[in-house]
Amino acid sequence: MKTALKPTGNALGTPRTRAVHRAIAEAKRGVPVVLAAPRPLIIAPAETVGAEGLRLIDLLSSEGAMLLLAPARAAAVLQREVDSQAPAIALKLTRPLIDSETLKRVADPTMEQILPHFEMVDPPAAAAAALALGKLARLLPAMVVAPVRHGWASVPAGHDLLSVPAKDLLAYPLELAASLTKVAEVAVPLEDARDARLIAFRALDQGIEHMAILVGNPAAQEAPLVRVHSECFTGDLLGSLRCDCGPQLRGAIARMAAEGAGAVLYLAQEGRGIGLINKLRAYTMQDRGLDTLDANRALGWQADERNFSIAAAMLRALGMTRIRLLTNNPEKVASLEACGIEVVARVAHEFAPNGVNDAYLATKAARFGHYLG
Repeated sequence: MKTALKPTGNALGTPRTRAVHRAIAEAKRGVPVVLAAPRPLIIAPAETVGAEGLRLIDLLSSEGAMLLLAPARAAAVLQREVDSQAPAIALKLTRPLIDSETLKRVADPTMEQILPHFEMVDPPAAAAAALALGKLARLLPAMVVAPVRHGWASVPAGHDLLSVPAKDLLAYPLELAASLTKVAEVAVPLEDARDARLIAFRALDQGIEHMAILVGNPAAQEAPLVRVHSECFTGDLLGSLRCDCGPQLRGAIARMAAEGAGAVLYLAQEGRGIGLINKLRAYTMQDRGLDTLDANRALGWQADERNFSIAAAMLRALGMTRIRLLTNNPEKVASLEACGIEVVARVAHEFAPNGVNDAYLATKAARFGHYLG
């Protein structure tokens, strides 16, 4: 067994990343934070904010609060078309603020949709950063926001509130990739690859680890075979038939063993980056008739929210900057190349439909541009 590798980065991170880490934790708890921007906002996720959080927003705001939604979700709530290219759509909230359960229903289309009438208003300049906080916390991108009153920190209710710069929230995904370090390496013989090793990577957020599954010695090859695989609890672990993730993972390992070497990068980016709970919500929307892409958008997410700069950082740490990529997804090729990885070839990775995932695979080809069949 090999010993753990000592992280090379500053375990505390920079002051700006520490503020983002804390803001993510506060968002998960439903505690408002102040978004530092030319026009500062007090913000909290609609999914987690409770009565006390709403009281704080009402107390510390200088103007009326609003609910920020992604355009696709706002269109469904308003039952009319909105600007699909806008970073966010703002809905006016009455004062005192409506109850937290109503906010949850507005944010989550899987819940009972008995909603009040909303008036659309102009969103604040920092709207994109506010929604980014919800996404970083793996919550539904729906945020209660209001301009914060001058001198909020001197008010007793505002003493303990965290302030986080809007620009740091937007820059955080790249900061996260840049902070990635190897923390452990060990031999783990697999059924299809007896000489496999696992290398764990962790970023400064100290969150869920990303894993590299190495078969043989891929770094010794001129252009090793690499698979970038996003974790899929339902497919990889449970054998779900709704997707092709499980067969893709096991097939990649078996193929690399047959070639003598290769690397699977197992990214902690469930559901194309929206997280397991939101993926299950997307499944609910699919059961109501939406395809994979539209289900994600109905929840307020982009079709694909993955951060492939994480994969590029892992490859550089492993000494593999020139690769053959095992994928059907042209976006993975383009994303890795944009991060400085040379993809000398795309290697097809196809599996036949199973009678359950036929529409899922058809959507991959028709709407995501995957090379299938």
